[in-house]
Amino acid sequence: MPFSDILDGLKDNPYFGAGFGLVGVGTALALARKGAQVGMIFFRRHYMITLEVPSRDKSYHWLLSWITKHAKHTQHLSVETSYQAHESGRVHTQFDFHPSPGNHIIWYGRKWIQVERTREKQMVDLHTGTPWESVTFTALGRDRQIFFNILQEARELALKQEDGRTVIRRPLSSVVLERRVGERIVDDVKEFIGNPRWYTDRGIPYRRGYLLYGPPGCGKSSFITALAGELGYSICLMSLSDRTLSDDRLNHLLSVAPQQSIILLEDVDAAFVNRELLPNENPLAFQGMGRLTFSGLLNSLDGVASSEARIVFMTTNYIERLDAALIRPGRVDLKQYIGHCSHWQLAQMFGRFYPGQAASDWDTFAERALSVHAEISAAQVQGHFLLHKSDPQGAIDNVKQIQE
Repeated sequence: MPFSDILDGLKDNPYFGAGFGLVGVGTALALARKGAQVGMIFFRRHYMITLEVPSRDKSYHWLLSWITKHAKHTQHLSVETSYQAHESGRVHTQFDFHPSPGNHIIWYGRKWIQVERTREKQMVDLHTGTPWESVTFTALGRDRQIFFNILQEARELALKQEDGRTVIRRPLSSVVLERRVGERIVDDVKEFIGNPRWYTDRGIPYRRGYLLYGPPGCGKSSFITALAGELGYSICLMSLSDRTLSDDRLNHLLSVAPQQSIILLEDVDAAFVNRELLPNENPLAFQGMGRLTFSGLLNSLDGVASSEARIVFMTTNYIERLDAALIRPGRVDLKQYIGHCSHWQLAQMFGRFYPGQAASDWDTFAERALSVHAEISAAQVQGHFLLHKSDPQGAIDNVKQIQE
């Protein structure tokens, strides 16, 4: 039978026609779905705005608390437990509930906002062992201001949660160094923090090292503490003479130090001394006091790199005891001597401690103090002022009582 006759016969079959109709409807539905997907993509690109915040960002935990506050009706929660051990032995435990991974809807700023919290189960932070997370905000419109408002509110909420905790920040003006010394360091640090692109463009590790050296009690550590307060940074103090500190542990501590923090290594000469000063018959003395080795220290400092500014401060009373390899450029980029008080420093300290006194009294105190003590530290002067808290004239008349 010819093929044309077979085809004519199929056309007369009612089921064949129905099949053609089903195929046509299926195609139309597929095209409709495809069109809807394309339309949704177009709509999201041009009429919706999104913000993704990864868990490594500082604002991530702020935003989780903000979401918890605004998503009051969500029934799917996750818990974050924290505790603080006090010196008395009492342990304070706190449970914070946050919306669990998934989608949540929030009404904010006269808009519905979709909040999606995602967790990558196959990816973990190697330092903390916790899964990588992110939270994504999606809102109608193209105005970014709504996200700025959310971030600002989340920050203010985090600050309010700090109420009741004692946070002491020493003002930078309370530490009086020699003229222009403090300003030089502050300007250098701020210039470094404000120019990350300069380092990345040149392939230079984004870190900077500082060495403050000079006699004890002259304000090295006090200045670093005040500098951290000026920058809004925290301080990570590490004791290299700790006998439990090993190369691996130091490297780990430096790598997981919080962002926006100053790493402070005090009295580095107490842990390691210059190899040239050691007797030839005892070369093992150079290995340090504990399990930390000098090469381990150098490798740890060289490995301190981050997308955030990494600032390392070292202090010593005896710079001549430090090995040249420790303070070479790249590990120490700026060295600054912090010495005994000059006439200008003594006058400024007197004026700041007794703000109501005449400038002539400032100079009188400085002259008398230097006439009695050729070398006097800031710590000695401060201790003297504390003995005469409300008696500026007594502080002047009794300069001989300044403790040696």
